[in-house]
Amino acid sequence: MRTLFLTAVVASMMASSSSFAAQPSSWPDTPIARVSALAVLQSLNADLLSHDSATLTLDRWCSDHKLADHAKIVAEPVKGVDKPATAEIRAALKVGEADKVGYRRVRLMCGERVLSDADNWYVPSRLTADMNKALETTDAAFGRVVKPLNFQRHTLSAKLLWQPLPEGWDMGAAIPAASDKALELPDHVIEHKALLSLPDGAPISMVVESYTRHVLDFAPPTVK
Repeated sequence: MRTLFLTAVVASMMASSSSFAAQPSSWPDTPIARVSALAVLQSLNADLLSHDSATLTLDRWCSDHKLADHAKIVAEPVKGVDKPATAEIRAALKVGEADKVGYRRVRLMCGERVLSDADNWYVPSRLTADMNKALETTDAAFGRVVKPLNFQRHTLSAKLLWQPLPEGWDMGAAIPAASDKALELPDHVIEHKALLSLPDGAPISMVVESYTRHVLDFAPPTVK
């Protein structure tokens, strides 16, 4: 029943997609808005899980929800941040202690909106010289830079960081009553951890992506 209900909500939202506004809309704190928010987040989560490139998935999300005039994700580097690869990360990337592991902390931007904060550890020796130069000197997103390698994405973990509905809502637990306030969203709503590898199985990157509340920066759908 839960799946059918959320599917119906998503279908209604898709039908009214032309009315989505490119504005940081406040979602009302109502039961139907909470259900809609959960359906949207589960839809985005499923889309991310079913594609190898989070960058290209966010390109579509940015475009479909009219979050920017130029719907192309840009990776804004965060300067002054360094997180050396841990033993666990090196083991996942199948590199030794002496092997170089690059690191990028970026904000994946849709226009002026930050849709994801991402930590990325990668193996320069498994990329081309041009790819390494682009990663070091430009704001190109990792997924777009390494796309010619036909990499594959292997999800290690995926979780919703925010639950708009209380635990057990689908079994009759009370949903909060409507209020006259806006729905309060945390800074981050979804987190994914994934390993990217070449077609031969050699890992090239470990990523931890935290998707922000700005993925919901459009007018809530009208569900009739």
